[in-house]
Amino acid sequence: MISNQPHQEDFTVVKTKILAPAPGAYSYPLLIKSLLLSGARYAPDQEIVYADKLRYSYRTLNERIQRLANALTQAGVKAGDTVALLDWDSHRYLECFFAVPMLGAVLHTVNIRLSADQVLYTMNHAEDDLVLVHDDFLPLMEQVHDQLTTVKGYIQLTDHGAPSTALPVLGEYESLLAQAAPHFDFPDFDEQSVATLFYTTGTTGDPKGVYFSHRQLVLHTLNAVGTLGVYQGLPLLRSDDVYMPITPMFHVHAWGVPYVATLMGIKQVYPGRYEPNSLVRLYREEKVSFSHCVPTILQMILGCDEAAATDFSGWKMLLGGSALTHGLAAQATARGMRVHSGYGMSETCPLLCLTHQSETELGQPAPDQVAARIKTGVAVPMVDLRIIDASGHEVVQDGEALGEIVVRAPWLTQGYLNAPEQGAQLWENGWMHTGDIGSIDPMGVVEIRDRIKDVIKTGGEWISSLELESLISEHPAVSSVAVVGVPDPQWGERPVALVVSEGITAEMLVAHLHQYVESGRINKWAIPRQIRLVADIPKTSVGKINKRLIREQELSQ
Repeated sequence: MISNQPHQEDFTVVKTKILAPAPGAYSYPLLIKSLLLSGARYAPDQEIVYADKLRYSYRTLNERIQRLANALTQAGVKAGDTVALLDWDSHRYLECFFAVPMLGAVLHTVNIRLSADQVLYTMNHAEDDLVLVHDDFLPLMEQVHDQLTTVKGYIQLTDHGAPSTALPVLGEYESLLAQAAPHFDFPDFDEQSVATLFYTTGTTGDPKGVYFSHRQLVLHTLNAVGTLGVYQGLPLLRSDDVYMPITPMFHVHAWGVPYVATLMGIKQVYPGRYEPNSLVRLYREEKVSFSHCVPTILQMILGCDEAAATDFSGWKMLLGGSALTHGLAAQATARGMRVHSGYGMSETCPLLCLTHQSETELGQPAPDQVAARIKTGVAVPMVDLRIIDASGHEVVQDGEALGEIVVRAPWLTQGYLNAPEQGAQLWENGWMHTGDIGSIDPMGVVEIRDRIKDVIKTGGEWISSLELESLISEHPAVSSVAVVGVPDPQWGERPVALVVSEGITAEMLVAHLHQYVESGRINKWAIPRQIRLVADIPKTSVGKINKRLIREQELSQ
């Protein structure tokens, strides 16, 4: 079970003044339900849109959340239980983001792209009590149902008439909401109560359960509202924007932005299953102005048929999850998009850094801004970010010295579910260790050079796989690229590049890289001796380049 015990810290003893509250003073807990108060006040008629299937107002959203709470209570859900959700990005997902934790239960957002065995592991490890499952995932649940040890029932989510299933279904989502009472009195409780849970996959071992409390999610939301909206040079999300996530809602709450958008009362568009042409049509028809995704999804959007005749001017796109290459950013900029880089991890809720440009940089032509926009960015307010060397000392802020990025912030997960040793490793010496190698310049701009596990160590020197990828991507014929290190008996490791392209040869790419040797950007020995032209590059379940799998495939050849 998830522990609600507070994380113990060693604080310096400081004698401060603490006054007793007045009789009757209320200690207001930071609970997710408070995020719902403002949207319906400021914009009661604003729309929540589900693809081309449904649209309703914020008034209706609040009523549906209350109906859902009553339906879940009727299904036996109580405080401390865990509710699993398997769905595409939809209005239902948004409603569950609120209703489940507001009951005092835990919402387990199941990664629908994991294998059946991994889904089974995560659901048993989370001790899920009730499962909300879309029709498309009924076969998956039917496959694992007999091995689920704690699940007591299912609620079916359907878009086109519920198909029959052998699962013990308690009812269909919309029917249950229609039958439920439209009012629910959500209780107050400890803000440290766990609200959400999801699983992150690493290079080895079983998926790890990452969990967040109400307090952490509320603080992350409030911080993101300010960070995304108040800076004149960074107006990513304001009251007149139209928001559409292109990051799965099962992954770090779609980067937490649905909570932000709901608090702000802005129009939200949920696209369902991601299909590039449909995403572009929704962008046009719903006048979407802000989205976020991983670079591979952006590449798919720019390359789809609908994109060819679409003007992307003004579409603010926040990229994260993996490095944004210069080539892809330049391509998006040329099509009118305003690209920004963000940085965070599953364990950080996730916001840590964001593109922040000076007035001088913003005054430059858009193509000239690309180099600054693909950097990791500046740590957002309330994030204490440091870069340390192997001895634990901070590196010089010169933009060159490298070290591991470690962080502290009010919204970082305090451990992994039922995995104390892994949690202690994550929080070694009281700082969350990201596993990312980076530098920081005198202006506080962070630049990730690589993951510790992805740095290529050759001949006693380090090669950044991310830098090589960015340089290769600058060739106009390159669609996407991945660089990994593989063992080499002479040099320790050597770089291998996988490139998706048309009308280009490996020799042409080597010649392209030689210009960066001549300019001093890279050393000659950094040019990959092997450049493989491939039709596609392996991806993880959340659309990132899967370098672990690429290394395994290279070793097996």
